Amino acid sequence: MGGGSNFGGLIAPFMGKRIKGENNIEFIGIEPASCPSLTRGRYAYDFGDTGKMTPLIRMYTLGSGFMPSPNHAGGLRYHGMSPIISKLYHDGYITARSVEQSKVFDVASIFAKCEGILPAPESSHAIYGAVEEALKCRETGEEKTILFGLTGTGYFDMTAYMNYNSGNMVDHIPTDADLEKGFATIPDIGK
Repeated sequence: MGGGSNFGGLIAPFMGKRIKGENNIEFIGIEPASCPSLTRGRYAYDFGDTGKMTPLIRMYTLGSGFMPSPNHAGGLRYHGMSPIISKLYHDGYITARSVEQSKVFDVASIFAKCEGILPAPESSHAIYGAVEEALKCRETGEEKTILFGLTGTGYFDMTAYMNYNSGNMVDHIPTDADLEKGFATIPDIGK
């Protein structure tokens, strides 16, 4: 998940029944550890853009002033999460996990060799989550249908794949101090 649009589109047909208690589907979003808006962000009103031109939006955010590490390879650099996904997360209908980009590229490379499709780093986060769930099922013997979204190819991300394959990819996980700089840019609208 970056801003949540692809994830939201994938889960929307199933979520209504989940909210009504008519299914027990587990919705898991995978986000980059370098830009963890759900797993480490705050649920607050914030600007949807770094220029602070949009109306305030209630979402999980790292602050519109948050600057992800420049070495983050994927396109998942957005400081916030869609308001709908944020609300579903806040109310417990979805869960989220963050993962380092080198692990995402490990899985993406295996996927490319097996399927003949070079996935975009954004999609590779979803692939990582699917593989993680499949491995859990192998361990427990549980049978599960696992659905993930493959929404793009990695042909525009060849530099990132070259960095990964040459061993030059670096994982950056922001410190609490890094996050505080972004949180300081969240508007104080009072309570």
